[in-house]
Amino acid sequence: MARKQRERGWPPAPEPLPLPVVDDHTHLESVVDRRADGWDPADPDVHPDLAAHLARAAQVGVTRMVQVGCDLDALAWTDAVVRAHDALLGAVAIHPNEAVLHAGVREVAPDGLDPDPQPRHDVPLDEAVARVAAVARDNPRVRAVGETGLDFFRAGDAGRAVQREAFRTHVALAKELDLALQIHDRDAHEDVVDVLLRDGAPARTVFHCFSGDAALAEVAARHGWYCSFAGPVSFPANDDLRAALRVLPPGLVLVETDAPYLTVHPYRGRPNGPYLLPGTVRTVAEVTGRSLEDVCRQVSAAAEAVYGPW
Repeated sequence: MARKQRERGWPPAPEPLPLPVVDDHTHLESVVDRRADGWDPADPDVHPDLAAHLARAAQVGVTRMVQVGCDLDALAWTDAVVRAHDALLGAVAIHPNEAVLHAGVREVAPDGLDPDPQPRHDVPLDEAVARVAAVARDNPRVRAVGETGLDFFRAGDAGRAVQREAFRTHVALAKELDLALQIHDRDAHEDVVDVLLRDGAPARTVFHCFSGDAALAEVAARHGWYCSFAGPVSFPANDDLRAALRVLPPGLVLVETDAPYLTVHPYRGRPNGPYLLPGTVRTVAEVTGRSLEDVCRQVSAAAEAVYGPW
């Protein structure tokens, strides 16, 4: 019997939500340029443009988004696009894995991959962060510094030291400008919390794509830090994530796609876009035993508390 070929195109649109919601974290510059083997970028159904993505999301109730630019190329794109589209606010930073390359570190990390520097990484780290600060200061539609933080899966000893100092610099920038902070935390929960407690977390701090367990969620709740859940909360094996969601006060819960990554179950491995956020919203309602309408209201209110009005 021939092996069934896995579907690779955009998943079907979900049933619309009863109330509008906010996608707390998406990388639209990558969504509109999403390519993989077997996908035809000339096919508009596989490679729709930004306006099509925004319209597709609005049709299912995802009417506002936080566009995240966390490398120098995406920084410039984000600066421009959030000025042009009322549905978008921005977050800007130098991603922790980008920081390592800007600092000239070339070591093999626990991921086992060789470093892959690009021309943008010729810019020294201090200058790259200065560009982030300039955009954050000058663009009133940039409301967050992020994603910044620690990624110990993708960094060895030298890289981790660079990430920690870059993280601290971004924390200080968020506090200086009274912006929210969006955190990338991979295999580094204790160290991320240590930096936040030692340096003092910004007033509005968000764990993007929350990846911890109930213990980390309890720490976040104690300090009033927000936790944003993406597609992995729907993956069958992720009971720890669902346990974390249950211990959080509803007012500290956000939802996101992290598109084009981490597509919600059962479409894992296929391209992701903001229009697929309803699957995660429905998972939050199911896990917490709350009505879908209540979850929609809560995540929208929480997003406005973090980022202000669109």
